Amino acid sequence: MTQNIKTIKVGTFNLNNLLLPETPVYNGSLRLTDAEYEAKTQWTNFMLNQMDADIIGFQELFHKEALARIIRQNDKYKQADIVMANENGEQPRVALLSKYPIENVKVFSRFPDESIIDIRLGDERTVLPFNKFTRPVLRVDVRVSGFGLITFFVAHLKSKRPKLYEGEDENNPYDLARANARSLMVRAAESVALRTILCNAMQNNKYPVVVMGDVNDTGDAVTSRIISGEVPQHKLPDNIKRDIWNVLLYHVKDIQARRSYQDFYYTHIHNGLYESLDHIMVSQELVTENPRNIGRVGLVSVYNDHIFDQTFTNDKVDKAKTDHGVVVASLELFCHQR
Repeated sequence: MTQNIKTIKVGTFNLNNLLLPETPVYNGSLRLTDAEYEAKTQWTNFMLNQMDADIIGFQELFHKEALARIIRQNDKYKQADIVMANENGEQPRVALLSKYPIENVKVFSRFPDESIIDIRLGDERTVLPFNKFTRPVLRVDVRVSGFGLITFFVAHLKSKRPKLYEGEDENNPYDLARANARSLMVRAAESVALRTILCNAMQNNKYPVVVMGDVNDTGDAVTSRIISGEVPQHKLPDNIKRDIWNVLLYHVKDIQARRSYQDFYYTHIHNGLYESLDHIMVSQELVTENPRNIGRVGLVSVYNDHIFDQTFTNDKVDKAKTDHGVVVASLELFCHQR
């Protein structure tokens, strides 16, 4: 048999509150006029054409139809399928677009039982009261012609925005400290739950797994490392290493950085801090260093020219655009022909 390489492109795209025009959400505090929706349609299609991706994970989508209308205007995507996680019209959700056939769809709203976190101090045991995602996680199995199945997960974890309660003031340092801790605890709990779901999917699985989304933390943050897993220590026996590698994920950002002398990867700017919050991660089947890999990560591109540092200007984020960078990774898949 001879080996051919089939290249597909996958991307993650935070839409920054895409909803149907003249359809208010959040008790009327957020809406798009017809003109604003039309501007968002034009810019989103411009970005989709720049990406030219085959499979895209979306975040901050309120209405599936709002995205479908945009896609129908784009010759590159109008035949693609869109699936969305638990649309309710009132809260932002994740979605996935695919030019390839979708075979299975599953949505995770609640945490797996084995991911519930307990803390023990002496004889006291406290179970943290987190048991569901702020935004459900989407799993989609896609069949790529000439290659086979790839499992995609799309996630959008709790933001870093302080979780303030009624009567608390973000200018009060005590209130702000507690509010930031609340957000971190929710995001950390979600990371553990997502990691559990991923481990269950990757164990004894021969198909590649790709995770995409806005995890609201940098790649080296503890929460991100919980999701991807930790590289095994070199002194461990090979059989234990293999079990760990089997459920390990690799950031395409890091794969790209190892090949380049420069790294300008950032997808969000907040208070002058340039961060990478939007990530694509792949399982060992798509990592070159794995001797049994069946594909590899090619070029990784970050489209971030539209985001700007608001500490240097009074300009506000244009509703038509997203306040996140868009990430696209090429996957070079090994296809066998007789």
